Amino acid sequence: MTQFKTEADIERELRKLSLEKQIAWEELKGIKGDFKEAIQPPQWLQTGYRMFSKFGMMMLLKKIIK
Repeated sequence: MTQFKTEADIERELRKLSLEKQIAWEELKGIKGDFKEAIQPPQWLQTGYRMFSKFGMMMLLKKIIK
């Protein structure tokens, strides 16, 4: 446990904790925005298209090799 010598030390520590809280809050807002963007249907379609194209290429190569 931290022991403070002066009232200024206490105020400085409170200010530091307040700033850390604000930073964490802003980071959470950013993560929330990223999550909302990630679950949008166009993102799903792009991911599905990429997977389908990879699968299609593998099937095509498999038929060419046989």
